[in-house]
Amino acid sequence: MAERRATDVAERRAAGVVERRATGAAVCVLVGAVAATFAVVAGPGPGLTGYVSEAGVADSIYAWTYRLGVLTLGSALLLLAAALRDQPADDAASRPARQPDRAVRIAVVLLVVGAVATALSGAVTCSDGCPLPPFETPTVADLVHGAASIVAAGATVLAMIAILFSRAAAEPLRRTATICVAAALPLAGALGLAMLLVGRGTLAGVLERLLLLVIVAWGVVTATILATARR
Repeated sequence: MAERRATDVAERRAAGVVERRATGAAVCVLVGAVAATFAVVAGPGPGLTGYVSEAGVADSIYAWTYRLGVLTLGSALLLLAAALRDQPADDAASRPARQPDRAVRIAVVLLVVGAVATALSGAVTCSDGCPLPPFETPTVADLVHGAASIVAAGATVLAMIAILFSRAAAEPLRRTATICVAAALPLAGALGLAMLLVGRGTLAGVLERLLLLVIVAWGVVTATILATARR
């Protein structure tokens, strides 16, 4: 009896830690997205014909607003990874199945990779126009920034896929991942083709913004599910 009570207390404490991490992740996603969006909309960038990252170039008056927004989004991914790793068990699951499975562990690693890449994307800015091959000649910083941005988005989408196939993740988490993966994969594929075949322009700009919108929506909903799992 005493052992059971101690176990219940430990589980409640763990759930409280997850709730705080997930709440922090949700707040960071919202704050980071708002800051970055403000910099993109209010800044002197080319609008939908350019990449989102152009709001962070050195001569933009809102460059630091954009960079801080991106760094905040990186923090959100890190908090989300920590919350997902220690997510509370589903009461309907058997005790062994309550432990994070391989898919969840993979999702956690991918979110950490995404967080590091996001931070690198915010720290290393691109030059004017954020040129990328094969249609433009980039600098080393452009290549680093572009690669970090691609890795950040790709790792986050792959984390969604991992959660989708997890047997330990709660049903609302899998359902959210399923919806967002269904939207993100076609957008990511189309964006990759647009960058390779068309280059910088309205098509790539719109696709990039739609993909980022899906990623932000997934982050907010997933963090909210984790934060309210025990309420």
